[in-house]
Amino acid sequence: MTVVRIGPAGWSYKDWEGIVYPQPRPRGFHGAEYLAQFFNTIEVNSSFYGAPTATVTSEWVKRVEHNPDFKFTVKLWRGFTHERNASSEDEKTFKAGMAPVLEAERLGALLLQFPWSFKNTPDDREYLIQLHSRFSSFPLVLEVRHRSWNDPALLDTLAAMRIGFCNIDQPHIGRSLRATAETTSSVGYIRLHGRNYQNWFAENKKPSDRYDYLYSVKELEPWVERVKTVSSRAAETYVVTNNHYLGKAVVNAFELTALVTGEPVETPEQLVQHYPRLKAVSSSHKQSSGRHSETGGGK
Repeated sequence: MTVVRIGPAGWSYKDWEGIVYPQPRPRGFHGAEYLAQFFNTIEVNSSFYGAPTATVTSEWVKRVEHNPDFKFTVKLWRGFTHERNASSEDEKTFKAGMAPVLEAERLGALLLQFPWSFKNTPDDREYLIQLHSRFSSFPLVLEVRHRSWNDPALLDTLAAMRIGFCNIDQPHIGRSLRATAETTSSVGYIRLHGRNYQNWFAENKKPSDRYDYLYSVKELEPWVERVKTVSSRAAETYVVTNNHYLGKAVVNAFELTALVTGEPVETPEQLVQHYPRLKAVSSSHKQSSGRHSETGGGK
């Protein structure tokens, strides 16, 4: 049976305090451990900024032990994808850091996220082939932003290399890649970045400005069908909400889960207080509403 895992990108955000996370935090609190109560995947963003050590990744694994169905997806360090100057030592360092996650069978995918400037040219295709040879032991997924990559021949090449294709939602500006529902390996992948047109290519004061966007349920509905299309051809499918500012990614991840499964979801009370629209999908609020109507209370 195909498995669909839905969750947010990252867990270490100061602006989540008191919204996603309880405030004050209990002693020993860890964001991944907390989120794994509600979701069966989280995409690791910190690895994009620096290779994690084995000590750190071992802690990740330990923190999600209570959820046997949980898997991380991890972004490759930007030295390989954006700066493209990573050495063989950098490769060894990254692989050593990821070893505990692999050994625990908690890695769903290694995401090769490239910038908009990475295009479907002979040189960039050759670089992708080289990167694949360096990380072929990992379950790889390619994320590109430029529309030139939406090419049937390229998708066939990815399938032959067993590299998954990341279907993204992003502002449609110029030659930016539009929404797709492609599957090129046993791993299906979808990332929703939000539609913040004003700040997408702007020099933002802080990185979160680009991802300050809350999808409406109506905007999510077409992606439910794409999730079903992608997952019908994959063994495992990962759906990641990256619009993380003020916990909006968590809100939309809950809503997507409810839309895909057709079932209500368990939600943190403090998040529902900040985003009352979650009452429509929250199991606790639905049960409360049901008991209320059955006893004849209220109108």
